Amino acid sequence: MIQYKKAKKILQNSKINISIQKLSTEKSLNRVSAENVFSNVNLPAENNTALDGYAINYKDTFYLNKKKRKLFKIIKTISAGSNPKIKNIRKFQTVEVMTGSLIPKPLNTVVPIEKIKFYPNNKKRNYILISEKILKYKNIRFKGSDFQKKELIISKGELIKPAHILAFKSLGIKKIKVMSKPNILFFSTGNEISNRNKIENWQVRSSNSYYIKSLSKSFLFNFIDGGILRDNNQKFFEKRLRKILTSKVDIIITSGAVSAGKFDFVPIVINKFSLEGFFKGVAIRPGKPILFAKFKNKSKSFFGLPGNPISSAACFRFFVYPYISSLLNMKKEIPFKAILKKKFKKNKNFTRFLKARVNSTKNGNLQVEILGGQESFRIKSFIKSNAWAHLNSGKSYFKKGQLIECFSPIFPNKNIFY
Repeated sequence: MIQYKKAKKILQNSKINISIQKLSTEKSLNRVSAENVFSNVNLPAENNTALDGYAINYKDTFYLNKKKRKLFKIIKTISAGSNPKIKNIRKFQTVEVMTGSLIPKPLNTVVPIEKIKFYPNNKKRNYILISEKILKYKNIRFKGSDFQKKELIISKGELIKPAHILAFKSLGIKKIKVMSKPNILFFSTGNEISNRNKIENWQVRSSNSYYIKSLSKSFLFNFIDGGILRDNNQKFFEKRLRKILTSKVDIIITSGAVSAGKFDFVPIVINKFSLEGFFKGVAIRPGKPILFAKFKNKSKSFFGLPGNPISSAACFRFFVYPYISSLLNMKKEIPFKAILKKKFKKNKNFTRFLKARVNSTKNGNLQVEILGGQESFRIKSFIKSNAWAHLNSGKSYFKKGQLIECFSPIFPNKNIFY
């Protein structure tokens, strides 16, 4: 049995190859960018108005005040999308502009519609009356003030979010290179596992496969259900694995049959293959029996997760997900920290992943409560949790008020906090 830190190093050194594909930007949501993407244009393309109003040349207002007022003749209305070109704009002339419309030169500042006084009256709007000095560039959105040409939009290894789609489409970026989704083939194991609605007392409804399949909707992989391996399927599993090694599957995962029981055949079968980067058993709770292997000279890897639902969920979150993340060249996930609500004691030699609930205190600090019902078969406490508390090995006692590391339950922390 090895420590969690060593297991993570083995995973980091056991990468498999993941291909790159080119997608239209509207189909790139929740994919990982395989390149640095830069803007090809300025946004806005030219100076434009931030609101509805009247554009004037600020120089025409230098000497104006309440005693010395001036009428500006309205010569045109320009809406967003209209051609703004006007020949020979003279002194003390103005143009009505709508939000987003370009500002024709030499006009360079905009008076909001709410502050305008019309002459001779509101019904007959021939002029506007200005009785104060107006500063230059008031209510102007400047060319390139949002994005400048050649400015970075998204970095290689960054997850594409809806905000990126908005930027891509605004900037006219049609296609982007993304990392392909790894193909994960998942097997449940055990005679007790059933997909039926009505089961006997000695049976267990299949759930781990459905949980991990649900993660594929927001995580970065394609899920393939391999079905259920029964206790007498050792030879069948070995034969199936040999075929899988020539398929397009990238990662094989089993749930159950990795401990030391009579029918726990997964480690026996895996050890019949040429392997590298192998470990079996990690000093963690839940999930101690976890197994990992990379097939030698093959771009394929294997995870054997424990069968208990929370053990399986924890091992996916802290082993499989970081592994997928590294394959896709994503940045290392950083835990967020919260104040421990109550003291906690654990085995010094083990790393613990604990179902927890994070709340904000009255003074705005994050506080984490380690929930009751930490056993790996208990799902109710998992539903109530909104975080994993992560307590490293090497320490037994954790005091009330101490800062501890936390992770979001399924999504990487950087999607929420960074």
